[in-house]
Amino acid sequence: MPTAARPRARLGRNVVALSAVSLFTDASSEMIYPLLPIFLQVVLGATASTVGAIEGAAESVAALLKLASGWWSDRVRRRKPLVVAGYTIASVARPLVAVAATPAHVLLVRLVDRVGKGIRTSPRDALLADSVDPAVRGRAFGFHRAADHAGAVVGPLVAFALLQVGHLSMRSVFWLAAVPAALAVLTLVLAVREAPGPSLPPAPGAPPREQHDDAPVPAPNRTDAHADAATHGRAFPTFLGAVTLFTLGNSSDAFLLLRARQLGVPVALVPVLWSAFHVVKSASSTPGGALSDRYGRKPLIVAGWLLYAAVYLAFGRVETAWAAWALFGVYGLFFGLTEGTEKALVADLVPRARRGTAFGWYNLAIGLAALPASLLFGFVWDRVGPPAAFTLGAFLALLAAIVLGFVRVDPR
Repeated sequence: MPTAARPRARLGRNVVALSAVSLFTDASSEMIYPLLPIFLQVVLGATASTVGAIEGAAESVAALLKLASGWWSDRVRRRKPLVVAGYTIASVARPLVAVAATPAHVLLVRLVDRVGKGIRTSPRDALLADSVDPAVRGRAFGFHRAADHAGAVVGPLVAFALLQVGHLSMRSVFWLAAVPAALAVLTLVLAVREAPGPSLPPAPGAPPREQHDDAPVPAPNRTDAHADAATHGRAFPTFLGAVTLFTLGNSSDAFLLLRARQLGVPVALVPVLWSAFHVVKSASSTPGGALSDRYGRKPLIVAGWLLYAAVYLAFGRVETAWAAWALFGVYGLFFGLTEGTEKALVADLVPRARRGTAFGWYNLAIGLAALPASLLFGFVWDRVGPPAAFTLGAFLALLAAIVLGFVRVDPR
């Protein structure tokens, strides 16, 4: 049932500014990412298993740092310094993939890039949750994801133009990805402010927090009032278990790009396919988050995971290029339903003073499962074939949806 109507709260300065930062960052990242698996296989001679190992290792390294940085941001009551450090490290490292001569070089660059992501992600998510009224928390995270995906629309289109119109090499495109990355760091430094912290005494030795009169302060809400009880119960651990199980079947999207190439999508159109995919993600993220505010987080997440299972089953069985384009479009809806909603649920289930740590555990669960997920998917792909690998992913998504059904969320 939908929740009772409340006055529509504004998203606020930090939500908009952090969304702009993510837009620029993803534009930079996605100038590289859709070309990377092809670069690894065609230029550097890597196998599908190697692609999976690189992506899985990079995400696992990031996951460990997401927990540490989230915990530290709770302890010192400051999020922004870690966010700035993380974005800066990634922005400097990412374009260096242009000089890679072996898959090992790509792995090194991806690891440093993901170190930056690991440092920034949990404090950023906690800062965003701290900066918005709980009544529109789902919409805020959805808006942030929409901006992130909008950057992922721009990035591949720029890469396509540089490849097809500018006749540049993939390495040159990788170098030019430094431009939007620099804009992201500049926006972050100038526009994002520290949000007022929870009403707790400062940690020993922690620096004083700057506060701003115009920073949005979340209104008292029953969700936060009951969060401590939920944290000490089974809800949050069970949710983490479901997310971990789902992630074991959610391998790197690099495999979807390789599958699209197998089905006949030309190399030059891969960035366009990736961009169209992110158009759907961007368009559906804000409505998806808003629906979770009105109808609850669990129904949206379960629906998204079931949709994911259906798409993966289809990816293993289709045989034409047009089917790849269609499935990528449907796959984008899965992200719109789940990405912002999952993060809003994390904030719902924990007290405000522990959100950085909670987002750290959430990101750790996803990141640690990413390595075995990609390794397993690549192994099954190489030894049995793509249909079997995609079927395995669909099966794990179904199991995760069942486990999520046991998460008890206070409807208030």
